[in-house]
Amino acid sequence: MAFKINIFEIFVFDFEEVITVVITTIVSIVVMYLLTKLMGEKQIHQLNMFDYMVGITVGSIAAELATDLENPIQPLTAMILYGFSAYLVSMLTIKSVKLRKIINGRSMVLMDKGKIYRKNLSAMHLELNEFIAMCREQGYFDLSQIETAILEHTGALSILPKSKYRPYTPADAGLSPPAERPKINVILDGKIMQDKLVLAGITEEWLIEQLKAYGDIKPKDVALACIDEYKKLEVFPMVRELYSVDWFE
Repeated sequence: MAFKINIFEIFVFDFEEVITVVITTIVSIVVMYLLTKLMGEKQIHQLNMFDYMVGITVGSIAAELATDLENPIQPLTAMILYGFSAYLVSMLTIKSVKLRKIINGRSMVLMDKGKIYRKNLSAMHLELNEFIAMCREQGYFDLSQIETAILEHTGALSILPKSKYRPYTPADAGLSPPAERPKINVILDGKIMQDKLVLAGITEEWLIEQLKAYGDIKPKDVALACIDEYKKLEVFPMVRELYSVDWFE
């Protein structure tokens, strides 16, 4: 027995259903945005365990809201309840130190005076190699330069260097240097940023002429070039070959 497939029947759309999905999707996006603003920027930048849990759950409910055509009120209500619960917990942690420690967690000393505390590493679910990598991310390739290392409740590693390795500041010499302006990126990923040239007060011809001092390098071979307020150019060439040497394993 032969079956005939009508290709037009496959692509038949229920336009009312499509419009409903579009509307519920837009509603879920708007509600998620409003709830995120309600919970604050911390929801984006400094997630604690509770915020992480609520964020995942609200995202899942938002997806259900966008596709639940029969009863979208239920997931919408759940989204709002989760959002307000996160807001309520945030307000309570501001007022209560004890609750703050329970919800947000607490900081943990991982290294102090040359000693690494393995139980503290285990309590924070960190391996020694992960701790060493986090120190390198902070610019400390030599652990002997570290006086104290603390893992904050946000997951960031705070490092207090030994006094002889701390940066020597103008205040240590009793100086008050003039304020500096941020450098302007005039070449980014091999492309000359025309609007930034105007902001820096230079021309493309001047920039190309300055690149000759770096071995007649072309703009396409520059990963980053920036200029300061004194028209001093700093160039970081782009290397396209793979750097395959592993220094730490």
